[in-house]
Amino acid sequence: MDFLTLIQIFDSSVRLATPLLLACLAGLFSERAGIFDIGLEGKMLMAAFFSAAIAATTGNAWLGLLAGIGSSLVLAALHGVASITFRGNQLISGVAINFLAVGLTVLIAQDWFQQGGRTPSLLDGGRFSPIELPFAIGPTEAEAAGRPLSRLLAEAGPLQQAYSELISGHSVLVYLSLLAVPLTAWVLFGTRFGLRLRAVGENPAAVDTAGVSVVGLRFAAVGICGILCGIAGAYLSTALQAGFVKEMSAGRGFIALAALIFAKWRPWYALGACLLFGLFQALELRPDVLEAIFQTKIQGQLLGALPYIMTVVILAGFVGKAVPPKAGGEPYVKER
Repeated sequence: MDFLTLIQIFDSSVRLATPLLLACLAGLFSERAGIFDIGLEGKMLMAAFFSAAIAATTGNAWLGLLAGIGSSLVLAALHGVASITFRGNQLISGVAINFLAVGLTVLIAQDWFQQGGRTPSLLDGGRFSPIELPFAIGPTEAEAAGRPLSRLLAEAGPLQQAYSELISGHSVLVYLSLLAVPLTAWVLFGTRFGLRLRAVGENPAAVDTAGVSVVGLRFAAVGICGILCGIAGAYLSTALQAGFVKEMSAGRGFIALAALIFAKWRPWYALGACLLFGLFQALELRPDVLEAIFQTKIQGQLLGALPYIMTVVILAGFVGKAVPPKAGGEPYVKER
């Protein structure tokens, strides 16, 4: 396996890890505030549909992104009302959101577009195009040189290959997701809002005693979760792919939850976990590379199951210990 192939696999890992990272950070905000949310999958799926539907109708990917965020926020508000206002079971609420999204997306897609639950394929204006950074070898340079892009990359040096394939050529949403990691770390651990948010997940009674609204903070966390899930869903249908298909989130919300546990509810660990799980997905799509590495045939399904296996190992305490927020999953009842 040559260096360029290795870089291309890492490039695929970053692309595949992006929705996982956004959903993982979404769950991080929610669960740090004490609201467990297994409805990440449903919010991503709903956002993916509305992003693709509005982008296909208007030809504008940014309007699609806003529509995706809006639809995700609606489901986030529904989860917040059920689990915070009415103190319902947070897990059941999340499951209901997942089922609701699976059914509604196909129903509305068939009613609007009559394409079997799909949206029309998105043209250039309806998608987030890759950004070619300065001095990178991309389609523009290949067209100017009149030579295939693959040939130009093969002839370039290792640093140029890494820069052109791994760093350059991603959509704006990929770069935003990477910037969201230090921003999340700063918000949670460097601001008063983040301190209160984490305190709500550990001891909401103490926060309430200090005169800070527990309900307000938890709704804020659920809202941030909805925004990040909306971006993740929009990325799936308007950047990673060119339209919406039935159940296109394909369990990514659950993998994001596994990454969150694997990362022990820490932003930088979440980045590493999502990149690792993205690598598993990339290798699952490249059986030839697996055979070259292990000199034997490897079932790709095994790599797809590895995120869950590793999460079970973490929960069992074999590699450190993942301790969730103490008040997580418990509705807060104010003492009178």
